[in-house]
Amino acid sequence: MGTACDLFRPRLASASLILLTAPAVYFTSIVSSPISFLLVRFFTGFSLATFVSTQFWMSSMLSAPVVATANGVAAGWGNLDGGATQLIMPLVFSLIRDIGAAKFTAWRISFFIPALFQTLSAFAVLMFGKDLPDGNFARLEKSGDKHKDKFSNIFYHGLKNYRGWILALSYGYCFGVELTIDNIIAEYFYDRFNLKLHTAGIIAASFGLANIIFQPGGGIISDMVGKKYGMRAACGLTFGVVPFVLRRSLGLISGMTGEGGNVGAVHTQLIFFKGSKYSKETWITLMGIMIICCTIPICFIHFPQWGGMFWGPRKVVTEEDYYMSEWSSKEKEQGLHLSSLKFADNSIRERGNKRVVSEVDVHHHTSSVTV
Repeated sequence: MGTACDLFRPRLASASLILLTAPAVYFTSIVSSPISFLLVRFFTGFSLATFVSTQFWMSSMLSAPVVATANGVAAGWGNLDGGATQLIMPLVFSLIRDIGAAKFTAWRISFFIPALFQTLSAFAVLMFGKDLPDGNFARLEKSGDKHKDKFSNIFYHGLKNYRGWILALSYGYCFGVELTIDNIIAEYFYDRFNLKLHTAGIIAASFGLANIIFQPGGGIISDMVGKKYGMRAACGLTFGVVPFVLRRSLGLISGMTGEGGNVGAVHTQLIFFKGSKYSKETWITLMGIMIICCTIPICFIHFPQWGGMFWGPRKVVTEEDYYMSEWSSKEKEQGLHLSSLKFADNSIRERGNKRVVSEVDVHHHTSSVTV
């Protein structure tokens, strides 16, 4: 999905995926066997990749000072639906049953509601969305203002950047743990504290609902701290860092990081909550230790132009040097690098206003500035 965003831009990639997976939600209403249920769940799962296109889209549309807040709000309120659904869908089922449908029929009809909203959202993206502040990618490509990149180049530059792998690992034990907790927490409260199943379900839903505050809050903190101290203070708030790793392969890096959450959830579930060797309390404790271990590598993310958590920047490296290294001399002659150059100029503020910079040369101008 990340590569699709890099090649075709988020508007088309996102709308296409939403439309392709909507039938699986509709077909949930007619499942009649375990195999058919597994199939609709499997194909519905692909729709989660719209998270990647959303993060890519926010990073493309908004400037550096607010991009972490934008990513936090978009991701947090998207994940919020995971908790809201557990509360809303039973109410939808009850409403349909109360107006006369049999219980067996009511739950099947209820699946048409989210499927309809999913379909409408795809058309809304196509009709009202823009790929970039300048307009849609197809028009910009036709006018010569944008150039379509090669899949091999996007893939190569994205996979060789170690920062993307570290962010994927950390997100695996961030969002991945959230998904794991969503899966086990209702049963845990039901067994451990002898709560009613309905009460345990409400508590479980609250973990997803907390995203309305905490993910946007993380983005806001990232922007606030980054404004003062620069990127070296932003590490750890994952999607406050992602937009700056690579501009040419932004979609791929977003995809790798987002994928880390889902892969982390699967592995966490298999490692800690399969079998009955230990109690759930013990497994949760061990999972906490694993979270700490998988978060430590964030300390080693280093941007040569900005520095890292433990050591500073290289004095001879500028933002332009870093982002222009993604492009060959031939590609620069063709003007393919211009969007990265513009981003390099805008990203100078990631140095933070605590650091005084002199003689900043960003391709098209040379000046002394205090950031």
